[in-house]
This record gives sequence, structure tokens and C-alpha cells, in this order.
Amino acid sequence: MWYSRPNLRRNGALSANLTDGSTASLDTSAIAKGYNPETMSKKSKNAAPASIAQNKKAYHDYFIEERFEAGLVLEGWEVKSLREGKIQLKEAYVLLKDGEAFLFGCHISPLLSASTHIHPDAIRTRKLLLHAEEISRLIGDVERKGYTLMPLSLYWKKGRAKLEIGLARGKKDYDKRAVEKERDWEREKARIVRH
Repeated sequence: MWYSRPNLRRNGALSANLTDGSTASLDTSAIAKGYNPETMSKKSKNAAPASIAQNKKAYHDYFIEERFEAGLVLEGWEVKSLREGKIQLKEAYVLLKDGEAFLFGCHISPLLSASTHIHPDAIRTRKLLLHAEEISRLIGDVERKGYTLMPLSLYWKKGRAKLEIGLARGKKDYDKRAVEKERDWEREKARIVRH
């Protein structure tokens, strides 16, 4: 079928009159905004998760033996604050109580645009979502072996906030000094190789 010259309408639709008297149209507003139907469904599955916050103090004070991924039970204003990056994990820690995991000491600052009908508590206790077998294993490691659970990082995964927690063992002062000495030596080697 042949068609006449296409007409561009105000709403972004492209229309053409076909020879049989019918009209064909194509909405170009989505294409103009950058939406490509061929690539929209083929998002990279190996893309790195978008990081929200890191707990660098945990790496300095603890040896991380194993890592787990946990979901968080959050309120609406907390999710909005996370999207703005208003979170601090520095003083946070994880406790296991009654077969459940909780995040204590995590500070999420409320946005200035938060509703006046809610009274946000920046340092409230937040429940962590883990599988039952993971929780039972963590309880065994924490109670019998003397490990600690530390929040390591917070990131987005498929639109949901996830917390990476680490099964950690505390460093002694001489451990910290040895790590610092090793780091200094690596820097010195890199400097020597460059010059």
C-alpha cells in the first residue's frame, strides 16, 4: 500500500493517509524521549547494583568472613530519603532477636519535604528480611563462635533496597597496624614501579 506524505500532529503522533482510504499512525513521543522498544526489555542482568551507602568503618575494625544479602522493611519517607542518599551506616549494627534480624543505629535523615502528618524517627529499629535457614545459621555463628554481624553496604537491586551484612570478627590493634603497614608497602611498591 502506498501512502501520502506523513503529517506530524501536536501530540507527537505521526499519521499517514494510505491509498485505500485508511489512516496509519505512529506515536513518536516515546521514541523522542529515548524509549527504544528493542532495548527496553534487554536490560543488562550483570549490571552492578547502584550503591547508596558504604560502611568503611566496618572494614577497618573487622575481618569480614562471609557476606549475606538482606531486604529491609522501610517506610515510604525512608525510601525517598534513600533515593537522595541521606543515610549513615557508620554506627549501625545488626542484632538477632527471637529468630529475626534487626538493624540498629542506622541514621536515615528525613527529607524537608516529608509530610507533616508523620513523625519520622531517624534512628528507629528496622527489621531485616532473611531466609529462615540463613537466620538459624547466623544465630549459631554469633552465639557459639563469637562473630558479629555488621552492615557493610546498602544498594538498590531491581528497585528494592538491599543491605549487605557481613559475618565479622573483630580486629585487634596489632591487626590494624599490620593492615596499615601492608597498605603502605603496596603504595610504596606502586610508587617505585612508576618511577
